Amino acid sequence: MESVIGENAGRIWQLLKEKGPQTPSAVTKALNLKSADVDRSIGWLAREGKLGFEADPKGYVKIALK
Repeated sequence: MESVIGENAGRIWQLLKEKGPQTPSAVTKALNLKSADVDRSIGWLAREGKLGFEADPKGYVKIALK
């Protein structure tokens, strides 16, 4: 399980590097992952201090690389 979370975290990191800040639902669609898998991997990256969180004007939370 940890290896899958780590692999997905790497995919998310690469997506954010290429496309900039994204909502978790946009990440889910772009990478064709389950939302629970995206949530776990976001948690992994956040725990490592690699992510920042911001709200856009509409109130949606976006994740971004630090």
